Amino acid sequence: MPASRERADAAAPGVPGATDPTATDLGATDLGATDLGATDLGATDLGATDLGATDLGATDLGATDVAFMQHALEIAAQAAEHGDVPVGALVVQGGRIVGVGRNRREVDDDPVAHAEIVALRDACRGSARWRVDGATLYVTLEPCPMCAGAIVNARVARLVYGAADPKAGAVRSLYCICDDVRLNHRVEIVAGVLADPCAEILRTFFRGARSRRAARRPRA
Repeated sequence: MPASRERADAAAPGVPGATDPTATDLGATDLGATDLGATDLGATDLGATDLGATDLGATDLGATDVAFMQHALEIAAQAAEHGDVPVGALVVQGGRIVGVGRNRREVDDDPVAHAEIVALRDACRGSARWRVDGATLYVTLEPCPMCAGAIVNARVARLVYGAADPKAGAVRSLYCICDDVRLNHRVEIVAGVLADPCAEILRTFFRGARSRRAARRPRA
């Protein structure tokens, strides 16, 4: 059976969806994970010792997920500052942040530099292993097919994501890659943690991008 656990109660209203007129802000063409450099945002930058399991309440998994997602949002904001779509990701193992990623596609001219990929690479470099057994990956936006596949291949134990992506989401919106029973590894899924702020940071980014494009258009 799929090892999934949906958190419908955590999905705040206003999350982009098929009926939400802002859903086009989260389109696949706009949401290429962009600004994700592990070298810029190593685990030490985020203070693994500052965000230990004790500090985040290991006995209260919901509070822990919220705290780590808030941190992922801070990383997402850094992506926006560099002109990349604001998506942030963390890999947490044993209550410690071992991998960090933000969208770096524009900065690095790299089509696969999505936040999740960069965070997983960061974690694997630190451990000198390609697996992240027992780890939880936090990401502010539902992973795309590429990232969902990487999560499975890296043997991530839990995936916690914020906003749904109706145009490219491959965990629930379009596909169910991470807990597909046909695959050799299945991931526990927690959806909708801080969904509203995770969606709002994207809406704000795309509103700004549209305004800048409109300002550059020649007037008739």
